[in-house]
Amino acid sequence: MRGWGGGGKMAADTGSCRLYALLRFFYSLLFPGLILCGVLCVYLVIVLWLFRRHLQRKKKSVSTSRNGKDQMVVAFFHPYCNAGGGGERVLWCALKALQKKYPEAVYVVYTGDINVSGQQILEGAFRRFNIKLVHPVEFVFLRKRYLVEDSQYPHFTLLGQSLGSILLGWEALMQRVPDVYIDSMGYAFTLPLFKYIGGCRVGSYVHYPTISTDMLSVVKNQNTGFNNAAFISRNAFLSKAKLLYYCLFAFIYGLVGSCSDVVMVNSSWTLNHILSLWKVGHCTNIVYPPCDVQTFLDIPLHEKRVTPGHLLVSIGQFRPEKNHALQIKAFAKLLSEKAAESRPSLKLALIGGCRNKEDELRVNQLKKLSENLGVQENVEFKINISFDELKNYLSEATIGLHTMWNEHFGIGVVECMAAGTIILAHNSGGPKLDIVIPHDGQITGFLAESEEGYAETMAHILSLSSEKRLQIRKTARASVSRFSDQEFEVSFLSSVEKLLT
Repeated sequence: MRGWGGGGKMAADTGSCRLYALLRFFYSLLFPGLILCGVLCVYLVIVLWLFRRHLQRKKKSVSTSRNGKDQMVVAFFHPYCNAGGGGERVLWCALKALQKKYPEAVYVVYTGDINVSGQQILEGAFRRFNIKLVHPVEFVFLRKRYLVEDSQYPHFTLLGQSLGSILLGWEALMQRVPDVYIDSMGYAFTLPLFKYIGGCRVGSYVHYPTISTDMLSVVKNQNTGFNNAAFISRNAFLSKAKLLYYCLFAFIYGLVGSCSDVVMVNSSWTLNHILSLWKVGHCTNIVYPPCDVQTFLDIPLHEKRVTPGHLLVSIGQFRPEKNHALQIKAFAKLLSEKAAESRPSLKLALIGGCRNKEDELRVNQLKKLSENLGVQENVEFKINISFDELKNYLSEATIGLHTMWNEHFGIGVVECMAAGTIILAHNSGGPKLDIVIPHDGQITGFLAESEEGYAETMAHILSLSSEKRLQIRKTARASVSRFSDQEFEVSFLSSVEKLLT
């Protein structure tokens, strides 16, 4: 027995020696690696610090006014500033408000619209939004905007666009180093770059979180959507893998977003998601986007029957999440149900901006959908129209359609209500939480979700008496004053004061 015990002890000692030797071997490999990593990290920090000093000297050399005093440089990162959407209206109203309060500052817009001049961009802002800046603005034209195009990343689109935005931000920073940097288009991954390398005070106006808990839920529940392809939703393994990817991305998105010194969000829906992801409630405020309420309020209220039929309108850029296809399908369903009835003729006008060839392709696909459903004679597309033309359409329309799921806010929804057009919006996001809500106990519009729901609600609105429709329009008009340009200016300036003083 002793022999067996002794042998076991010897074997254990031999095993321990081998394990110890193995650990020493790995340590001999790992320790130099750790030392090298540490040296490289220190070297990287030094290089970044020296580069930041270089940028600060560069900034100081170009930000001196004629009288010898340093001028504060305020820059907006808005690669698509020449587009005609609600986000662009926020940009121009924000610039106009800042120029009025801080006229001595220099204002810069980083844009990727290299096919137009700065003057043409300003003329477009006036034509589309009726906004004219009181002082000049400097445009920095970026040539690498393709790095943030979704078409460049058929897979891992969120990650690809976010990494691309860092490179695009680097191009912007190399051309002009500001004192204050405001991301007004949702490229949160540029915030650490401008804060820690550029030495800027940074702010964000968030129209829509890059990723949201709703997007996580779609993938987790294996639902098909524009951000979750059918081949992924049908496969349990791929769904779990994508959920892991989304969770990791959401974590990183929260880290970069938390770098912001001031955060402005455009609605209660966006606020809830940003607070959950960025966790910077101490510097986060709701700043409703500016809507040209007063201009639309000038449209006389009357029963909109200029023609023998009814006009239905939709306002929104031709982006996939706007779901214009749902509008056409619901409208076709409405027409088919009313075909046997003696009803006035109906027409649907889809009004929106096209940013690029991808948007133009979507318009062509929507036109084909109209033809396939046999409603092409009743549907018209109005692309990049002027502000005056938009007013004319809204002055004649009976119903305004909006079909985006979880719309962050919905400037087009507010414009329809202010113009006296009865709104029918999606039962989610900003329209549900902030806009199409009762006012003084009276309804201001309608909400729907499905194709059938939209068709039925449109039929209900058209069946109402003229007096009832007029009452709804009056109530809706009275409710939208909180979204005026004046309210935006007060809220925006109050929020960014920390950055500019």
